[in-house]
Amino acid sequence: MNALLMALLLSLSTFGYAEEIRIPLGKQGDTSIEKPQMGQSKADVEAQFGEPKDWTDAKGQPPISSWQYENFVVYFESDVVIHSVLVHKRTKD
Repeated sequence: MNALLMALLLSLSTFGYAEEIRIPLGKQGDTSIEKPQMGQSKADVEAQFGEPKDWTDAKGQPPISSWQYENFVVYFESDVVIHSVLVHKRTKD
């Protein structure tokens, strides 16, 4: 009987808890920040925004790399921008 009770209690403790955070669309970032557009070359991005503060080398096939700027990160496939995203900056509510 004790073994059955112990097994029941242990099985109940395996259920986890996950918090769901919802951020309203208007508070997801400053949409007025200019960032590189899909299709731009690395040379165009560097000419427009300057040298990145950090970067990751190309990995995989096709080769994907990224450049980090203060307000956004740019993802490249070979030499072409495939996506750019704003860097989340925590604000006091």
